[in-house]
Amino acid sequence: MAHASSTVRPLVVKITCGAEELERLNQGLTVAATALAAGAEVSLWLTGDATWVAVPGRAEELALPHGAPLADLRDSLLAGASVTVCGQCAARRDLGPEDLLEPAVIRGAAAYVEEILRPDVQAVVY
Repeated sequence: MAHASSTVRPLVVKITCGAEELERLNQGLTVAATALAAGAEVSLWLTGDATWVAVPGRAEELALPHGAPLADLRDSLLAGASVTVCGQCAARRDLGPEDLLEPAVIRGAAAYVEEILRPDVQAVVY
């Protein structure tokens, strides 16, 4: 499939869980990575304990039977998607920009709202 075109809507995936809901975390990352591979413009938002996915070494600590390795999914998204960590969530975990894998960024709710209110965007939450 060609890179994002007018027939492929941009996708915003927000993941709100971490190791405590490993299946849901893996599903969100898998959907985002699959959409990216299909040529969609993908924006991944990591909130709650999903913020740890953007910290070096953390995804490598988690494994889900029959699931794609979280670190591989994360790396493909860092390479081709926009990856954002929730500002409040990062602050609650004492994480700053220097703690995250590049090119992940920390942004607030206003940026999320701006992204999901674009008329052509599909937003999903895990």
